[in-house]
Amino acid sequence: MAEPGRDKGHGHGHGVSAEADRRYLTGALALILGFMAVEVVVGIVAGSLALISDAGHMLTDAIAIVFALIAMRIAQRPPQGGFTYGLKRAEIISAQINGITLLLLSAYFVYQGIGRLVTPPAVQGAYVVATGLTGIVVNVAATWMLSRANRTSLNVEGAFQHILSDLYAFVATTIAGLVIWLTGWSRADAIAALVVAALMLKAGWGLVRDSGRVFMEAAPAGMNPAEIGRKAAALEHVVEVHDLHIWEVTSGYAALSAHILVTPGADCHAIRVAAERMVHDQYGIGHTTLQVDHARSDLLTFGYADPHCADPHGPTHRSDGSVPPPSKRP
Repeated sequence: MAEPGRDKGHGHGHGVSAEADRRYLTGALALILGFMAVEVVVGIVAGSLALISDAGHMLTDAIAIVFALIAMRIAQRPPQGGFTYGLKRAEIISAQINGITLLLLSAYFVYQGIGRLVTPPAVQGAYVVATGLTGIVVNVAATWMLSRANRTSLNVEGAFQHILSDLYAFVATTIAGLVIWLTGWSRADAIAALVVAALMLKAGWGLVRDSGRVFMEAAPAGMNPAEIGRKAAALEHVVEVHDLHIWEVTSGYAALSAHILVTPGADCHAIRVAAERMVHDQYGIGHTTLQVDHARSDLLTFGYADPHCADPHGPTHRSDGSVPPPSKRP
């Protein structure tokens, strides 16, 4: 059996990187909270839905960063008790919350934006332009900070997507304010709010989709389990690979388990090492649990299923490319 967590290149913790991530997130949080208070006041004075929607989005930005910081702390706790992987999926929960929040906010601002397209209120464009330009500067700084953090973590990526979509929102808001200021066409404010909602929808759906894959224990995006099974079965002395499972514990932490049958007399330990090296070098999977056994003679002759796995999960990969028919499984 393989030793869990033997990978030297893909550590379970972020170490110094996690501390740097926390600093970047904390700096971005301070910028956002300070500017959000200003934006709420100006949005009310100017009567701008785009500014108020931006302020609401910035509030979710702040909450997203707080969740991310808390999740990072929780995820670093060592495994104990029944939590054999520790609490690493706290980061995925944070990403899922961020994504759902973005989806809900996008729905709200679509509703409000359509209402304002039908009945546009008076909006003071000069206030909107001044606040929007300031918001762009603040969000560029916050986005830069989060871009330097470890964005392979869905947790950090969730916070980053919040900030990035808010930056786009300020650009749209500033353009809308300029149009209102120069032409008096106040419907531009509602259109800017709808643009913001569309960006939030896109970012929110991406986070919900990616974090959902982790919760459903799907293989990492872009990784083909069937291809890995065929390559493992093609290794020297391997007869069959089944019960192949690939999943993500959390972002960047892929794990693999499989049952490998080899020709009688072959060195099980050497084949296990070869399989581990193959999945690590070609797919970056450093966390493996492999059961390697000698195949029975009737498996070699008739293709019968292995007695250890009367109900194997998923497809069976044979060295000769054949697939044992279901009727031959005991």
